[in-house]
Amino acid sequence: MRKVWVLIAIVVLLLLSPTALAEKQTIKIGVLVDLSGDLSTYGKDINNTLSIAKDKIDEYFDKNGLPYQVEFVVEDTQINPTRALELTQDLYSKGVKLIIGPMGSGEVANIKDFVTNNKIIIVSPSSTALPQIIGFAKPADKKYIFRFVGTDDLQTDAIASELKDVGIKAVVIIYRDNAWGRGLYECIKPKLEKEGIEIGKVIPYPDQIPTDWSPYITNAENAVNDLLKKYNANQVAVVVFSYEEIFSMMAQADENSVLFKVLWFGSDGDAKSGKVSEICSKVEKVGIYSTLFSSKGKAYEDLVKEYQKRGFGDHPYQYALNAYDAAWVLALSYVEVINKTGSYDPDVMAETIPVVTEKYSKGEYGVYPVSGYITLNEWNDRASGDYAIWYVNKNCEWDLAGIWKFETKSIEWKHKPSVVTTTVTTATTTTAVVTTTKKTPGFECALAVVGILAVVYAIRRRV
Repeated sequence: MRKVWVLIAIVVLLLLSPTALAEKQTIKIGVLVDLSGDLSTYGKDINNTLSIAKDKIDEYFDKNGLPYQVEFVVEDTQINPTRALELTQDLYSKGVKLIIGPMGSGEVANIKDFVTNNKIIIVSPSSTALPQIIGFAKPADKKYIFRFVGTDDLQTDAIASELKDVGIKAVVIIYRDNAWGRGLYECIKPKLEKEGIEIGKVIPYPDQIPTDWSPYITNAENAVNDLLKKYNANQVAVVVFSYEEIFSMMAQADENSVLFKVLWFGSDGDAKSGKVSEICSKVEKVGIYSTLFSSKGKAYEDLVKEYQKRGFGDHPYQYALNAYDAAWVLALSYVEVINKTGSYDPDVMAETIPVVTEKYSKGEYGVYPVSGYITLNEWNDRASGDYAIWYVNKNCEWDLAGIWKFETKSIEWKHKPSVVTTTVTTATTTTAVVTTTKKTPGFECALAVVGILAVVYAIRRRV
């Protein structure tokens, strides 16, 4: 009987221990993503992937006896800077001081003052404009704003490399006139000039997306036609810095438009968009070779298995990987701050995040990033990374064309865009039609003709 009482006493002591008595503290993290606008393909993917992150982080806390749990408060910004600010203010009023997002650089630019004044920590998985373009004069101004994606300085290096490798001599640039699109244009302009690539015409369109694209289509067609007076079609390209709305523009253009007789090059705003399926015949002609930050870590394959198991698709996009890692870093940093100070302190949190990011990247917490090793620069932005180049193949599917490698500043091509020039002569025009690389029958035909002539010659000698 005495043994029974001893066992009961032990159980009671265990139940009364601080760990057992402690109620789980909820770490509230706001999620500002686009669920219904021009980046909704990626926003929905981030939302799905973060549902996995929540379960994995909570499991980690339970396993390690840590009295915490994560709660994501998801809001749809519609990629609208004004709405992003309103939602940030609303989240703050509800006590949310940590945010993943927003997605667009224009949104980040619009919320930065409120975020900084109220010491809200944000980690954007997809904002890429250079800090100076979105209003930061020095790194200290960006103390509370982190970005887990490479900036446009890297991306425009990749795009300029594409154009140079393919032999493009002149381009027409179309961009969405917000901080992100304008930033990409301003960033790539000197790089193209350095490479001797002519910028024929620059066509911005408003951030409030037009329903009628005809003026912009006409403008672009005229610009391409002007360049074709100086260059062959295989030397001219259209470069677009847009979100998924670019496919609406393409849909409104005529099937036989000169725009579809040259190659197109895109960016992370349109890469791997599902909306290409609506205009297959047009997109297949131009490829729309689009760059997308590409980095995978040790935990990537495990995430993919869980992603597929939950029926979300084949694999998450890169932005979702960045958001997943952002969730882990915010949760782990929060715990470290509480352990260090006894209560939450935003300034200590801002100082802790870079340290935790490095420790997380090294696997010191027993878990690894899904987006690869994360190195932050003085601006709290991701400092390095490769860029995958995606294009739409003849099956109207996104396929990998190559990888721009950060270390070598060069492209490892799997499918290098090239053209076969077919001349169609009319009274006034000569048109060069862009196609993808194919084996041409000319050499084989020549050999066949030579073979036939040899046979005829041999027969005549016998006769």
